[in-house]
Amino acid sequence: MIGRCAGGVLSAVGRADKIAAGKIFGRISNATTPRISTSPLRLLRQLSTVSIESDDSNDHSIKSPVTTFTPDEEMVRDLCKQWANEELRPIVREMDEEGKLRNEIIRGLFDCGLMGMEIPEDYGGSGMNFTSACMAVEEISRVDPSVAILVDIHNTLTNNAVRFWGSAELQKKWLPKLASDTVSSFALSEAGSGSDAFSMKTTAIPSDDKSYYLINGSKLWISNAKEAGVFLLFANADPAKGYKGVTAFMVDAQSEGITVGNPENKLGLRASSTCPVTFEDVKVDASDVLGDVGLGYKYCINILNEGRIGIGAQQVGIAKGCMDVALPYMLERKQFGTAIADFQGMEHQYAQLATEIHAAEVMLYNACRLKEAGLPFIKEASMVKLYASQVAEKVASKSIEWLGGIGFTKDLIAEKFYRDCKVGSIYEGTSNIQLQTIAKLMKAELA
Repeated sequence: MIGRCAGGVLSAVGRADKIAAGKIFGRISNATTPRISTSPLRLLRQLSTVSIESDDSNDHSIKSPVTTFTPDEEMVRDLCKQWANEELRPIVREMDEEGKLRNEIIRGLFDCGLMGMEIPEDYGGSGMNFTSACMAVEEISRVDPSVAILVDIHNTLTNNAVRFWGSAELQKKWLPKLASDTVSSFALSEAGSGSDAFSMKTTAIPSDDKSYYLINGSKLWISNAKEAGVFLLFANADPAKGYKGVTAFMVDAQSEGITVGNPENKLGLRASSTCPVTFEDVKVDASDVLGDVGLGYKYCINILNEGRIGIGAQQVGIAKGCMDVALPYMLERKQFGTAIADFQGMEHQYAQLATEIHAAEVMLYNACRLKEAGLPFIKEASMVKLYASQVAEKVASKSIEWLGGIGFTKDLIAEKFYRDCKVGSIYEGTSNIQLQTIAKLMKAELA
């Protein structure tokens, strides 16, 4: 596994560096301990002669086209592509039918450094940038969006929330675990609070001396819940203040009083667990509060703005994955003595959708670069989530038509992409919420 994680990106470095990396990975592979201290991403970043920092100092990321990437970012793409094709693709159908992720897949994500993308190396992370994290989500989505959503939520929501607002104590406690072996889950939605997220009923009542909180309530539609070792939980610490009482907590999943229900029997993303989670008198230390009491609603809004870019990456990946399946088939399959792809009517269809995929990709990485540059990106984040989800649905539907009868069967993965893409217009803010956000910001620009 470790050797294969590294192999996909070694072409991005020189021959001497390949040899050095091979020796290092050889020693790791033969070691008696199954754990590694240096992920392939971290090692290959050190071996690369051009770092993200050197590119940034030359304004490379700003002046270059948004779909032109640094050597480090290209290494991430190559790593994810090889890992997804070699380790993930052979068992995608089985995981979909079983309705759960295989442990070796989760372990592989950690071993490759893909679960600590932006976590600093001092905490055991890969020390990469936001673009790299979204690139990982996109590439993995081309093979299995169920695995990609775990990577997305873990990196763009939980990890970044702890990095941005966690105390030094909380970062020291959780960042090394989040980078190495602990899956996280984002616990916000409830039965009565979906788009109206801050009407939540879950409470976190402080003790008299404010040293701990007792959490009570139920969450619904919680992704990664079965695999989670920690929940980034939002609960109201002062219901009398309404949404201004909402507070964020890092809650150990092994805490007494937590019950994770059975996964929902979903249309798509079936291998990704989506479960109800109940909290009954769960005692959480005051030190596990993320940021300040009562500011959870602000943290939630801010982090979901970033998360929407990650969902855009997933949807772009799905659209590309559909093309990966359909286009080679159309080039090979002949009717009336002509390849299907050579009929002008077909050429117009796939050329049109390729153009829309490219537009979504440009929107995606433009939003990433805006975020990294510290510029306003909320409107662009909503736009890419909205548009990419529409494109993914369109491409997934058309690809099944292009494939004909076999596209309607489970012999090919196209039907799975068709099922998987639909939730892109629902979670982390519905399409209507995105439209509302875009319109609000457009009006504000003209005020």
